[in-house]
Amino acid sequence: MDDLAHAAGKDPLAFRLDHLSDPRARAVIEITASKFGWSKHQTGTKLGHGLGFARLNNYGAYVAVAAAVESTGSDTAARLIRIVATVDCGEIINPDGVRNQIEGGIVQASSWALLERVDFDQTRIINNDWISYPIMRITETPEIEVHVVNRPGEPYLGVGEAAQGPAAAAIANAFSRLTGRRHS
Repeated sequence: MDDLAHAAGKDPLAFRLDHLSDPRARAVIEITASKFGWSKHQTGTKLGHGLGFARLNNYGAYVAVAAAVESTGSDTAARLIRIVATVDCGEIINPDGVRNQIEGGIVQASSWALLERVDFDQTRIINNDWISYPIMRITETPEIEVHVVNRPGEPYLGVGEAAQGPAAAAIANAFSRLTGRRHS
């Protein structure tokens, strides 16, 4: 979506909203943008911000994520500094459980997107333990803020693994805005 927005010369938030009619999808995106301060963020040489949205399996929870990254001085790396997310999964019995699930998914997706990889030599995997495998450490975890939309009377939509796709997309979009290119 961000690449399409860029090609159209539009802000990624405005572009998404222009092409989205589902009121619940629009709501999580708008809440995320507002809490993140999307309109105040200026992408510059040291800071990039990005947005991601998905509906889990096209029938589950709605999740929007905004991410901010800052330059580390390398054109292939950035430090994730802040993530804001909003989830709508219908009527909620345990809001802390929902928040924890979304936050855990964000940390997992952040680690996948920025650090994790399997290294090989000519015959085998060489990082086959938790000491040598690159994974996000607690000291590398960004500030994470999760907002929960409760919809009493609405069916529960499920929230497991709902944050991973939008979080990875938001990070990739932030990196792209920071560097002007897609990271592979």
